[in-house]
Amino acid sequence: MNKDKALEELFLANKPQFDDKDAFMASLSKRLEAVEYIKQYQEATIRRYKMAMVVAFLAGLVVGGIAIAYLLTSPADAPLFNFDTRNIFVLEWLCCNSRMLTVTAISLLMTFGIVSFVSNIQELMTLRQSLQRQHASL
Repeated sequence: MNKDKALEELFLANKPQFDDKDAFMASLSKRLEAVEYIKQYQEATIRRYKMAMVVAFLAGLVVGGIAIAYLLTSPADAPLFNFDTRNIFVLEWLCCNSRMLTVTAISLLMTFGIVSFVSNIQELMTLRQSLQRQHASL
């Protein structure tokens, strides 16, 4: 309660003076130019983010397509990698299941990439909406 009263007294005590109209207009135009600069910077940042997301998405599609094409064209009975061991069970299991493990890893990476892409798009949309709200309030 006391803080509200103190704030009220502070605002009542502040009485701005507009004696020099030229200085006020110069200050106002300088502030508006600063706001316009910030707006242009934010829009450029959004464009860069969009371009980076598109490039990352296309690169993921190309790499994923190449990896899947390689898996489909290589012989099905030959393992993708071999450790030349017969006595260590874990390494032998990895060699025998190398195809399934590789396909699972590629699928997980592509899923992560798609989720990241969608998340970034949503973040950019909220950033753009907040920028539009700020611009509308000016």
